Amino acid sequence: MAADRRIVIENCAIATVDAHDTEHASGHVVIAGNRVESVGAGSAPGNLENVARRIDATGHLVTPGLVNTHHHFYQWITRGLATDHNLFDWLVALYPTWARIDEPMVRAAAQGSLAMMARGGVTTAMDHHYVFPHGSGDLSGAIIGAARDMGVRFTLARGSMDRSEKDGGLPPDFAVETLEGALTATEETVRQHHDASFDAMTQVAVAPCSPFSVSTQLLRQGAELARSLGVRLHTHGSETVEEEKFCHELFGMGPTDYFESTGWLGEDVWMAHCVHMNDSDIEAFARTRTGVAHCPSSNARLAAGIARVPDMLAAGVPVGLGVDGTASNESGELHTELRNALLINRLGAHREAALNARQALRLGTHGGARVLGRAAEIGSLEPGKLADLVLWKMDTLAHASIADPVTALVFGAAAPVTASFVNGRQIVEDGRLLTADEDAIARATRAEAQRLARIAAQG
Repeated sequence: MAADRRIVIENCAIATVDAHDTEHASGHVVIAGNRVESVGAGSAPGNLENVARRIDATGHLVTPGLVNTHHHFYQWITRGLATDHNLFDWLVALYPTWARIDEPMVRAAAQGSLAMMARGGVTTAMDHHYVFPHGSGDLSGAIIGAARDMGVRFTLARGSMDRSEKDGGLPPDFAVETLEGALTATEETVRQHHDASFDAMTQVAVAPCSPFSVSTQLLRQGAELARSLGVRLHTHGSETVEEEKFCHELFGMGPTDYFESTGWLGEDVWMAHCVHMNDSDIEAFARTRTGVAHCPSSNARLAAGIARVPDMLAAGVPVGLGVDGTASNESGELHTELRNALLINRLGAHREAALNARQALRLGTHGGARVLGRAAEIGSLEPGKLADLVLWKMDTLAHASIADPVTALVFGAAAPVTASFVNGRQIVEDGRLLTADEDAIARATRAEAQRLARIAAQG
């Protein structure tokens, strides 16, 4: 939409998730081009020019778009496998299959992952892709292309692995890259695809997979590469007790101390999971402003444990929400993570005081934007920010009897998405994608899942 054309949304409840948690029981949002022009109580100003569209959003809650901070798109075509395993056993069971993916598989899986998130209110997605079998094609390009076609704002965390079974790691020997190959390919991906502009639709991060699948050299040199290129860093950290044991046995220290020794703590870093963190670990993350992608459903699916999210937030650690790969969270939806984050954290030490509805919504919006380094651009509804927002329908049977719409959104069933806007462009209407054929994607993902299963069986 042209910069001088406006969309006016009125008569809706609004949760801005700004610094003051400003809310309006009945208010308006005006979009001008790809920016939020105004947000406020009551009707929009009556003298607006070039209004291309007016939306009567009676019965809706408008929030910033959801921001996903951790995912593995390729896993969409290996859902429902190894369902009763812990993390290490799960990885050992699935790596031989994952090591046989190729470009058509990855493209279809990315489309499936993105479609499921987008139709459920995600406006900014990320993918941590770290499996690059030899001769598999342009996997990064396929993922980025799928996000571009879907119309979702996107960060590709270009992952890598160079520690295979022969080196004491978990991946098969044929599933990893060399140190030099991984660094070179990662740099090429950043230089080709990363956009540092305010309204960027595609960004790239440097993302060696995990302490138990990459060498110390790859971690250290990966951090140096990211900082020389001016991009962010991402990896898995402190996910399970097995990982902690692995780090102590191999490096003589726990995961957080190991990460700090390799340059992997800092305000340009975020890590997935961070379940097994002691007070010293949390203090180190807070001191360095290292971010956390909290993945409650995946942590429960793999019996990893309950992350100390309330303690992290109290210490000032940036925390967002992540779907994680759909081989460990088969639903693939971020809006269900709002509820799961709240409920699972209430099973921990803080009980009913762990999280409330508005803290959960903040994790999924502004918290995620902060973790991705984009809090100045997205994550709250404020004039001048990018027009990434969602209209949740709250007047149906599922939610109509809950007086507070934010409570309804977080505590209630998954709310229908009437409209979702990214960069001022509508990509969802009445729960269906406007930018892709969901049925065609479903057929393609099923076909590619079956093809991968056949190839893996022949292994």
